Parts: sequence; C-alpha cells; structure tokens
Amino acid sequence: MFKKIPILLCLVMCVACNGETTPQAAAPPQETAGQTPVREPLEKILIHNAKIYTMDRGFSTADAILFDSSGRIHNVGGEQAMLEAFPDATQIDLDGKAIIPGLIDSHAHLYGLALSLSQAQLRDTGSKEEVIQKLREQESHLSETDWLLGRGWDQNDWSIKEFPSRADLDSAFPDRPVWLRRIDGHAGWANSAALAMADQDLSGDWQPQGGFIYRDAEGQASGILVDGAMELVENSVPEISRDLLQASLGLALQQMVSLGLTGVHDMGINQPVLELYQQLIREGQFPTRVYAFTDGAGETLDWLCKNGAFADESGRLHMRAVKLYIDGAMGSRGAALLADYSDDSGNTGLLFMPPGELEAKMDKAMACGFQVGVHAIGDRGNRVALDALEASMQKYPENPGRHRVEHAQTLTAEDIPRFAELGIIAAMQPTHATSDMYWVEDRLGAERVRYAYAWRSLLDSGARLALGSDFPVEQVNPMLGIHAAVTRQDVKGWPPGGWYPQEKLTREEAVRGFTLDAAYAGFMEKNVGSLESGKRADFIVLDQDIFEIEASEIAGIKVLQTWLDGELIYSYP
Repeated sequence: MFKKIPILLCLVMCVACNGETTPQAAAPPQETAGQTPVREPLEKILIHNAKIYTMDRGFSTADAILFDSSGRIHNVGGEQAMLEAFPDATQIDLDGKAIIPGLIDSHAHLYGLALSLSQAQLRDTGSKEEVIQKLREQESHLSETDWLLGRGWDQNDWSIKEFPSRADLDSAFPDRPVWLRRIDGHAGWANSAALAMADQDLSGDWQPQGGFIYRDAEGQASGILVDGAMELVENSVPEISRDLLQASLGLALQQMVSLGLTGVHDMGINQPVLELYQQLIREGQFPTRVYAFTDGAGETLDWLCKNGAFADESGRLHMRAVKLYIDGAMGSRGAALLADYSDDSGNTGLLFMPPGELEAKMDKAMACGFQVGVHAIGDRGNRVALDALEASMQKYPENPGRHRVEHAQTLTAEDIPRFAELGIIAAMQPTHATSDMYWVEDRLGAERVRYAYAWRSLLDSGARLALGSDFPVEQVNPMLGIHAAVTRQDVKGWPPGGWYPQEKLTREEAVRGFTLDAAYAGFMEKNVGSLESGKRADFIVLDQDIFEIEASEIAGIKVLQTWLDGELIYSYP
C-alpha cells in the first residue's frame, strides 16, 4: 500500500517561493555596516518511533520527522539514520503511534460555527416539542429584549416529516422574536413576533427572487422562509456582541484543533470577519489556517479586487477566492432540479439568480484573477454552474483557475465528465451522503439518486476531489467524513455493505481529500497537505492507525496531538 521514502542524510531546508499562494515573509532585520546580526539558533525537534504517513503523491511512509522552531520540516525518513544524523535535536518517542498531515476541511463555515455556538443547539432534536424545550433552556440566559436564536432543526428527523409553523412557537413564545435556522442554513422558522419584524409585508402571493415564503390558506406567512426569503427576517436580527463572538470563535477553534483540523476553507466571509481573524492571529489566539472565500461578488470582492489577493505574513490567513450560490439545499427542497421533486410534484426547486447573472459575477471575480467556488446542489444547479464556469473560463484564460463546484451533490451522467474536461474541482462533503441517505431517494427517485454524492464516478472520470464537512451543517469531526467516504454507512453500520457502495473511496483517497487535495484546492499544496521537506510542520498523532484498523472503527479515532507550524497546540487527554 505504501512505500518507504529514501533517507536524506543531507539536510536541505526548502525556502522556495510559492508565487501567489505563499505569504510574504517578514523582512529580515536591517544590518548596519560592520555589525553582525545576532540570531537565535533554531531548536530542532525530532519525532521518531512513529508510523508516519506522509500523504505525498507516492503514499510513502517514514519512521521519523525532523522540524525546527521556524515551523518548517527539515527531513522525513528512517528512524535510526535520523537519530544518528541529528543527535542534538530534542527527541520525542511516539511509541509507534500513527502520524498523518494536519487535516484540512475544504468546505466549512468557521464564522458560522462560532455564531451557532452562541445560540440554541437544535441538532438531533427529535420533535417540535424537544425544540421548544431547548429554546426554553436558552431563553433563561437572555435579557427581556434579546431575540431567541437557534440552529440545527431538521423536520426529516421528526416522526411527522413536515415543516413546522409559527403557531408551534407562538404558544411558547408569544412576545419574544424567535428565529431558528434549519440545519442546512437554507430555511428559517420564525414565530409571529419575528415575522412582524420583516422588511415588508409577507402576505399575498408574491415570492422573492431565489426564495420561497410558505403561506397558510389565508395567504399569511406560515413561519417557514426558504433561501432568498430568509433575509426578510434576518435583516432585523440584532448583531452579536463582539465579546460573545470572540468567545464563541475561541470555542470553535478549540473544537477544530482537538479534532485534528489544522486548516479550513471558510466559505463566504466579509472583510470585517477577515480583520477579526487577523487580529486574533496577532494576539496569538488563532491556532489554524484559514483559506477564505468572499461572501459573494459585492463589497468584499470589490475590496479584494482593489487591493489584490490577501495573505497574512503568518501563513495562517489567505483570501483569494469568491463564494457564489446558484441554488438551495435538498432538505428544504430548494436545490434546483431539471425535473420535479419525486415527492413534490410541480416543484423543481430554486435558482437564486438567472444563469446570465451568475456568469457576470464569475466574470467579475475571474477578471480580478481570483478563484470561484459556486454552491450547487441539484442537477439543474450543477449544470448551470458548469455552463457558467465554462463560459467565464474561456473569457479569462490567464486566470490561475482551480475553480470549484461546492457540493456537486446531484449530477447527471452527462455532466460528470465535464469536471475533468474543464479542470473544475468537486468540493464535496462525504457526511452529506450519510446524513441524507435516509430520505433523499424520496426527493430524487431511484434513477436520479444514482448520480448523487458520486465521489467514485467523479474520481474515475479524472476529476479532482477536495473533501470537507460543511460544518456547522454537519459535525466538525473530519474522521466522520473519512468514515463516510470509505464505508457509505452511518456510524451504526447502516446500511449493510454501504449506501450505493459503488461510489466508495479508498482510505488513501479519502485522507488525501482532506490533506493534499484540499491543500491544492486552496493553492497551498507547496506549503501544507503532506509531510515533506520544506513544508510546514502541520500534523496530527492518532490513537489508532487509520490505514490498518477496521473501516467501521475510523469514526471513533481520537486525535492525541495536533501540531501547527511545529508547535504542539493540542494534546489529549
């Protein structure tokens, strides 16, 4: 499965530049004529007696890794030779434990996770009554004027799999505004007090662009707003306080590193959030790498076009990509389909904008030299996204490329080969399949579902995958994603043999999707994603060997240590 890499006895420190993707190094100290600058020697650290899976393109293994306090790897090789070559290094014996590169979530919402941690946690609630109970607990911490906010409800988990209404909330909270985002973030549930705060009258028969207002028999808003309709209420939700945001962000970052994530592609943030991240980096309170996408083609993209790709000198924060949306989510029937939903005749979902408008937004981003990632869930949404990307790419051949379809969830047999043909990355989230498999065939029918969550078909066609979780839509733990990719089962082992098992990935492919391929999708493969000389020392130590244990046990793997830039930032217990 793996091969040994040759032992490099010559110590070579790679300092090759990475073009646009490498952060600018801090300027060296100015030297005065006749003076010799004094520089502290770099401490060398040698970790040995380990099973190191480098995740380089050859899937090589090693026994020891040497890095220094600059955060760069010097060498990866055989234990005995390394011990003899570097006797002065600080030695750490790992007693045979497995090491893999730090994991990178190629599609998630760090800022969204922080916001959700400040609200009622509604994931895995089994009924409307359980939601109300959790909301009452959250309300006990609020002042009289606060909104009651929450996220994570999913009507597909309830015995009656129907959308709730404002009346379900009004009986418990008649006066306080209540606004609850669905688990996928593509629908909101409001009580009457929150609906009264909307930007405009929600009654009648009109619908907003790219959204849907559910109404009762009298034409009044029922309390469920989908996609483009959500902002009608959300525009009135008070902003979170700076102190609460920073505390919640700290919890989110702590959760990430404890689960082995040393990097995340943050899908859709604005300039103030970027500046907050940068402030935390300066304060030494940001233990991860973020490759950030702008929140659409508006003010943040304008700022980026004017100032150029952003790269913090720490190497921990980059922004050179744009996040766009073309459709909604399958769970709320907002994903745009080529034909009706199998369980909702007459409904083909929602396109957020006309195809020409999507192409114009892509043109704006590509003209500035930036990468485009477009959210597409339904087969129609994916086709529109691919068509627009193809058209824009032809107009801007000098753009560096690596454009992405985020989710690429439901495709057609005709569109699967287009990813490889166009060089478009499929940024996919394996746990979406194992979360949706209980009900998604009802939405799509047996024929269409064959081309949903089609990881193997895409990979075999020559496409490149980048894997992630979409947290907080799914859980943060990347081991759940690797498990889902390899087994196509839930953590209880259902269904036997896996759901549409022909689409499984191998372990090497799944781990690569969270390491080197995720790094490539963020123009960072020369710095991170594998354990090789010259790269940054980002790696994790596991309590079990992910390549040797039973596949069913992968979800239970614990991270014992997380290292970032050669610094131990998390240790268990």
